[in-house]
Amino acid sequence: MTAFSSIKAWLSLPVAPIQFIVNLPAQWIGDVRTVINTHDNLISENLRLRSDQLLLQSRLQRLIAIESENNYLKSLMQSAQKIKTKTLIAELLAVDSEPFMNQVILDKGARNNVYMGQPVLDASGVMGQVVQVGPITSRVLLVSDPHSGIAVQDVRTGTRAVAVGEGYSGKLRLLYVSKTADIQPGDIFMTSGLGDHYPEGYPVGKVINVNSNPTAQFKEVMLEPSAHLDNSRQVLLIWMEQHA
Repeated sequence: MTAFSSIKAWLSLPVAPIQFIVNLPAQWIGDVRTVINTHDNLISENLRLRSDQLLLQSRLQRLIAIESENNYLKSLMQSAQKIKTKTLIAELLAVDSEPFMNQVILDKGARNNVYMGQPVLDASGVMGQVVQVGPITSRVLLVSDPHSGIAVQDVRTGTRAVAVGEGYSGKLRLLYVSKTADIQPGDIFMTSGLGDHYPEGYPVGKVINVNSNPTAQFKEVMLEPSAHLDNSRQVLLIWMEQHA
């Protein structure tokens, strides 16, 4: 019996490698399947993480935008508190920006007692004035529009002038400035209050260029508008005393 068992064991030795070879494809396929499943799981996890990251970034940007808007509204309210007459916050609904026309549409109109020629400010300075009033909306001519004109005064020297819009450039230009006028880059021009269109003492623009051409009759003075004409969403409507 013992001899038989020994013979059986010896006979099984040549078969073992064959069994190992036979089982090898099944084991290899199982390993490959495991690797593929792991790879697919990693891809799915990666896609999910990317999606979560984009969602978090979107929410973060939204929170940043809300915080920025809240800070802007605080600045606007602080500006309103400095004005002794009636004021109202309005929001931009649309923008008409063409080379020779710079206007915006507000969500306030006749039902809010908005009137023609009404001054419009943002938190940083003068934006323009109302040129058209509808029942629930109004159109504002921005200070950068070529048809706009504001009586201004240099804070440093008291020099008076009229600032008009350049349209395409978004800048302002002073009209008929004497060659002897003391105006320098960096000077701030504010509303002078002359003409009854704008209240006195609100920023209009900062001098960015002064050109004295010997052959020209007047100085060429360019201003950067104080108001954020391109990105203000909320503005301040002001009632002049005769309309309050």
